[in-house]
Amino acid sequence: MTIAEADAALTGPGGFFEIVTETVNGVEMGVVAGPHQSLRDLLAASANHGGDGSARYYLFDDGRSATFSENIDHAAAVAAALSQRYGVEPGDRVALLGSNQPGWIQAFWGTVSAGAVAVAMNGWWKSDEISYGLELTGPKVLIADRRRLERLDHDPDVPVIAMDADTNATATISGLIGAYSGSPLPDCPIAVDDPAAILFTSGTTGRPRGAIQTQRNFFAYLTCAFMIGARQFLRFPGETMGVGGPTLACSPLFHVSGLHACAVMAVGAGFNHLWTTGRYDAEKILRLTEEHGIARWSGVTTQVWRLIEHPRLGEYDTSSVVSIGGGGSVWSPELQETCRTALPHARISVTIGYGLTESSGLATSAADDVLKAHPDSVGYPLPTVNVRITDDSGRELPEGEVGNICLFGPMVTPGYWNDPDATAATIRDGWLRTGDYGYVRDGLLFLVSRRSDLIIRGGENIYPTEIEQRLDAHPAVAESAVIGVEHRELGQEVKAVVVIDEPPAEDLISELESWVAGTLADIKVPAHWELRTEPLPRNATGKILKQVVQGDADYDFIEE
Repeated sequence: MTIAEADAALTGPGGFFEIVTETVNGVEMGVVAGPHQSLRDLLAASANHGGDGSARYYLFDDGRSATFSENIDHAAAVAAALSQRYGVEPGDRVALLGSNQPGWIQAFWGTVSAGAVAVAMNGWWKSDEISYGLELTGPKVLIADRRRLERLDHDPDVPVIAMDADTNATATISGLIGAYSGSPLPDCPIAVDDPAAILFTSGTTGRPRGAIQTQRNFFAYLTCAFMIGARQFLRFPGETMGVGGPTLACSPLFHVSGLHACAVMAVGAGFNHLWTTGRYDAEKILRLTEEHGIARWSGVTTQVWRLIEHPRLGEYDTSSVVSIGGGGSVWSPELQETCRTALPHARISVTIGYGLTESSGLATSAADDVLKAHPDSVGYPLPTVNVRITDDSGRELPEGEVGNICLFGPMVTPGYWNDPDATAATIRDGWLRTGDYGYVRDGLLFLVSRRSDLIIRGGENIYPTEIEQRLDAHPAVAESAVIGVEHRELGQEVKAVVVIDEPPAEDLISELESWVAGTLADIKVPAHWELRTEPLPRNATGKILKQVVQGDADYDFIEE
């Protein structure tokens, strides 16, 4: 059965998914009809997982766990505390800042159950970045762990609830759950197009943008994910059966890969996720796979490389793994084939999805057989998702021509929080201009580049403008350009090309490293440096020609 035939069977008359036409943000589009209007409805329905909610929802590698029923109770208690003690009302923002831990999950479900908006702040941020996120979104409460609170060099000027107990905060999530135990889930109205969360991305300004995720956006992700599984079931009967082990969850909860694909997906599907804590440790994951019979591995390319090339891979029993999936960047043919060789027992060796924060993390999917035939593809659009390629003026291009990748459907964000200009520039008539470049051939989407300047290091998006602005503020720097350089495991690393007026001091690079690290996350500190005295090449409008800086193009402009 082809993918087109599977989709027709799934969405046609009598199919499992009913597609209806609705008006979303003033634009008519096809959406999958569903029984829920809000994430709170989805949470309440999870009481049926395991028959009575007794099935396990999450297990952390340190032993902390919760069943679906317990998760509902925790969410209801947090929602009651937010409302009754802190005055949080529907539409208010609640900022979440922490590492992956039960308190983050409890805070999220409590926030959305109260009809409030969960602001998923980047856990790698430092003081200036945290302050900006708080100023942009104006949360009524900040829920954070000790390590992130220690990074703040000032009072956040909002009430603070600690995710963990080891802090000087006046309240903790666990304490609130105990104090408000037995509370029912709230019953305040929540509409399907109400905001549920804000996740941070970045734009050409260099400052993070808060992409709004509505209740509908989350459901659009879930239905797309369910359709991927349903496609496999129809096309390869029996191959996807008997997957009983937990799913590995090692992506940050402040990303779509951790929040949508793990924390919310598990509640919707009844999956059990095993969450890792601390730094990524490939051998620990191999050990956990053997101990718990993990069925699904997922991650960015860096993580997958470390797993399948670990020198002790063969010493652990990984026969439970039947699926390897991921996103964040295109997987090289070498990585795909290495996965198949390392795990020959995996029935669904490799599955890759394409999406971005503004599209709720998912728009296309490539199954293993598609990747074997087209290893450089990111797959076919999922039902309700439309893809088109345009030139810079917005004109749709013929098949095979490279241009701007644009997406349309219920998974597209309604916009950026408190940034109408960026919203208007990115979303027009419901179409999301991703900033990625690619082409479509025979229905398949191929990526050519992910935003012209974007650096993807280990699955983390790094935007050069923010680093350049910091470097240019240093008194020894005349101008700078930040680019990505290839790295086998990480995908890319950050390189700074810095123009200086005077001969460099002996320790200038160390000084610049400390300068960048003073305000930006460690992953943004350049790993490679090049000092120059000649001005950087620019075009007629003054824009730095980064392809020339990288040596990928000749400088053929005549300066007058």
